[in-house]
Amino acid sequence: ESLKANKDVDDALAAFERDRREDVEKTQHAANVSLWWFENMERYFDMSPEQFAFGVMSRSKQITYENLRMRDAGLVDEITRWWNADQADRLGIRPGLPAGQAADEDAWRDTPPMFAPYKLRGMTLQNRVVVSPMAQYMASDGVPDDWHLTHYGSRALGGAGLVFTEMTCPSADARITPGCTGLWNEDQMLGFRRITHFVHQHSGAKICLQLGHAGRKGSTQLGWQQMDYPLQAPDHDANWPLISASPTAYRDGVNQVPREMNRDDMDRVTAEFVHAAQLGEQAGFDMLELHMAHGYLLASFLSPVTNKRSDEYGGGLEARMKFPLEVFDAVRGIWPEDKPMSCRLSATDWMDGGQTPADTAAVAQVLKNRGCDLIDVSSGQTDPESKPVYGRMFQATFSEQIRLEVGIPTMAVGAITSADQINTLLVSGRADLVALARPHLANPNFTLHSAAEMDWRGQRWPK
Repeated sequence: ESLKANKDVDDALAAFERDRREDVEKTQHAANVSLWWFENMERYFDMSPEQFAFGVMSRSKQITYENLRMRDAGLVDEITRWWNADQADRLGIRPGLPAGQAADEDAWRDTPPMFAPYKLRGMTLQNRVVVSPMAQYMASDGVPDDWHLTHYGSRALGGAGLVFTEMTCPSADARITPGCTGLWNEDQMLGFRRITHFVHQHSGAKICLQLGHAGRKGSTQLGWQQMDYPLQAPDHDANWPLISASPTAYRDGVNQVPREMNRDDMDRVTAEFVHAAQLGEQAGFDMLELHMAHGYLLASFLSPVTNKRSDEYGGGLEARMKFPLEVFDAVRGIWPEDKPMSCRLSATDWMDGGQTPADTAAVAQVLKNRGCDLIDVSSGQTDPESKPVYGRMFQATFSEQIRLEVGIPTMAVGAITSADQINTLLVSGRADLVALARPHLANPNFTLHSAAEMDWRGQRWPK
C-alpha cells in the first residue's frame, strides 16, 4: 500500500515506518509486559488455580475480563463466583443481593467484581471504585468552598465507594500552589466538615483525606498556568521559601533551591501533620492517607535522586525512610484506631539511580508493620529527567508486586479508564481497590453508568 501511494521507494518506506510504528510498539510493549509476568512467576505460586489461570491469560492486559467473556463466558462466570466467595471469606462480608434476587441465596457470587464491598479496619466500602486525588487549584487561603463541595459531592453521588481529597497541606508553606487546599486552621476544617457531612448524608461513599507537603515542588503556578514553575509577576513576590531533604532544585536555574531540613524543621513539620490529622478527624473524614510519592517532601527523603544527605537521614534505604516513618508513626498515633490509614508511594522513579520497585516493596513492608492498612501505588514525578513508560493500567504491575510480595492491600491507579479494566485488575489479584481520575472528571456518574451497562441492580442510587 505504501508503494502504491508513493512513487519514490524512500518515501514509501518512510510512510510504512510512520504508519506501522505505533502498532508495532504496542505489540512489543505487550510482549514485554507478558515477559515480565513469566520472569516473576514465583509470585503467583500461592494463587488458586482459578486466579492463576485468569492472571496468565490477562498478563499482557491485551485480554481483559470482558474480552475473555467473549471467548469463554462460562469461564468468566466461574472465576467471578470463585473470586466473590474468596473475598467474602477473607473479609467477612459479602455483596448485598439486588432486589428480586433474594430467593437465590448464592446470587451474590455473581456480583461484578467492581461492585463487591471492601473493608479496612472499621470502614466498609460499598464497592471497589475510588475517585483518585485530583488537584483543583481552587482554594482561597487553603479553604475548600462551593467548588470543592460540588466536585467531591457529585462524585460521591455518582456511586464510587471511596472519594479522595486532593493533596491537602498541613501548613501554608507546604502547598504546591496558592490554590491548594490546606488543613491548619478552623476555617479550613469547617469547610471540609461541610463536604464530609454532604457525602455521608446523601451518598453511600466514604471520604479519605490525603495529607502531603510539597517540599521542593512548592510555591508554583496553578495547574492551567505553567505547571511546576515558580510564581511569576504579578505574583512573583508571593513565592515562599522551600524545604526538602537536600538543597537541590526541582529544575536547576528555574525552581527555587530548597533549604535542607534540620532537626527543628523535622519536628515542626511532624507537628503540623499531626495537627492537620486532628483537624481531619474533627472534619469527619473516614480515612487518612499520607502522600509519600511524586517527589514531594516525604518522597524526597525516600528517593536517592533527591536525598543526598550525609547524616542519619541519608544514605541507604533504611536511613532514607527514617523521617517519613517518624511522620507516619506520629499521625497513626493520634488517628483513631478504627479508621484506616494508607500511604501513596512512587514505586519507581523511572530513572537510573532512583527508587526501584524492590525499594518500594521494602518501604511498604515497614509501613505495614507499623499499622499502614493500604498502599496507594503510583510512580515517578520525582524529577523532570524521569522517563516513564506509559500505557493502559501501566502502574498495575507495581501494585501487584507490592500486594503479593508484602501481603498488604493495594490500590491501583494510572491510565485506568473502564469498568472492564477495574474488573480485570481485581480478579487477577493486582489490586484490592482501583482509583480513576480522568474518567471521573469526564463523568461523575461513572460508577452508576457502569452498573446500568452491566444491569447490576445492587448498586445504591441517589434518592
